[in-house]
Amino acid sequence: MSHRGSRRMPRGGILVVAALLALTTGSASSFATGMTSLAQATTYTRLEEAPLDTAPFSAGSGVVVHPVASRVVHAWPGGPPVAELPSLQLGNPTWVPVVETTPGWIRVLLPSRPNRATGWISGDRGDLQIARTPYLITVETSARRLTVFESGRTAGQWTVAVGAPKTPTPLGRTFLLASLLPSGKDAGDLVMPTGAHSATLDSYGGGPGTVAFHGWPDTSVFGKAVSHGCVRVPDDALHTLSRVPLGTLVIITR
Repeated sequence: MSHRGSRRMPRGGILVVAALLALTTGSASSFATGMTSLAQATTYTRLEEAPLDTAPFSAGSGVVVHPVASRVVHAWPGGPPVAELPSLQLGNPTWVPVVETTPGWIRVLLPSRPNRATGWISGDRGDLQIARTPYLITVETSARRLTVFESGRTAGQWTVAVGAPKTPTPLGRTFLLASLLPSGKDAGDLVMPTGAHSATLDSYGGGPGTVAFHGWPDTSVFGKAVSHGCVRVPDDALHTLSRVPLGTLVIITR
């Protein structure tokens, strides 16, 4: 399945990501739909009325969707609108995992706070692309272990660094939201934000506290709980992650 998208950004690793998130806060602006103003479902927004994921550790079906045009997000099928899901996230095409279906409606994970936020969108395929990813990503925080599965088989496993006790990596399932790579650099500089956020930091470095996979120059951190919530991974892990489609589920456990 090929539905990748990347945004080129200046050199500087995760600090540049924080600056990028701070500089693009326009993505969190509201918009008018008729007489109703809805927030966009992005990494910048908090959607208090969005229902929470009821199966936060399920591997799901692998089905992912991309709204070619923005889609209104509802609290339940046919229920009140709570947000709009835009077609782009951080300069990448929006791909979100499907976690439940009912005739005419699709429930998806959202990239907004609170963690595990979900919403229902119309299943009308007129401007909705549907695909299936063979990948699944798991992070075991106690074991400091990242595993990438492809079609049910282990494609790679690595010892990583996770959030420190005061800034833990949030548990539950989320998804790969975007792929950010400095121009002319290799996978070791890749940063891959997820749909999850720090549970203890409302912001970080001027950004919204988005949890991401990224590399780290000091390999001594691997196997430790030392980050602000992000998952620091070896370069070869980033190389494997670079092949994983956006929207792929990430399940984070203790």
